[in-house]
Amino acid sequence: DFATDDLETVRYQAREEIAMKKMMDAEGCKAFSNTFQDLYGMKQLPGLASQHLMAQGYGYGGEGDWKVSAMTAIMKAMGENGNGASAFMEDYTYHLAKGQEYSLGAHMLEVCPSVAADKPRIEVHPLGIGDREDPARLVFEGKEGDGIVVSLIDMGGRLRLICQDIHCVKPIMPMPNLPVARVMWQAMPDLTTGVECWITAGGAHHTVLSYDVTAEQMKDWANMMDIEFVHITKDTTVEGLEQQLFLNDLAWKLK
Repeated sequence: DFATDDLETVRYQAREEIAMKKMMDAEGCKAFSNTFQDLYGMKQLPGLASQHLMAQGYGYGGEGDWKVSAMTAIMKAMGENGNGASAFMEDYTYHLAKGQEYSLGAHMLEVCPSVAADKPRIEVHPLGIGDREDPARLVFEGKEGDGIVVSLIDMGGRLRLICQDIHCVKPIMPMPNLPVARVMWQAMPDLTTGVECWITAGGAHHTVLSYDVTAEQMKDWANMMDIEFVHITKDTTVEGLEQQLFLNDLAWKLK
């Protein structure tokens, strides 16, 4: 749905999308990244353009994050028989009311519309970074359901894939002053424990969120790729995870 009369701004995003798609297809690329500073003459940071490319199966990672860009493309391919619902994501903020703890995932522009609960809206708003024109973007709420968030990190000699079970919910309040796409979820086993486990394992703030790909699939993929796999579930404790990471470290050093 169009929620703006600024069609020229929307057309500029379409031009960016076409240009990026032509460059990637010419080189056989399945994923891309950018930053909000080195835009080299571009009038807008690609927002709607990046979102629409992700909806077509291309991977994306913000701020030069090539690992999450690659993982987005990989997980979209893994879930292609579902509804394509895997998306670049970032821990944006938290709701810390006791007994009602939630994570709010979002990004300044680039969240794939495959995770939208309803038809997205095209909106144009100022962007306080990048020093460019106001970009067009898709704004929507994420859908409800079980999912995972995944982070691939470099351990210096090996890669580790961290996978956390989540349950996505309908946002508990309206957010009229947050003009970006967003998904709200409950982290397993709970927000406080989940965050401590995530940080202990080395998880990053950029992730791939998926409704289609399961933790079992990610474990199988990690085994095939010879990547360490860490799974945070409803039953995970900080102490248990610390012991697992210690044993994993010993095992990988003996490989």
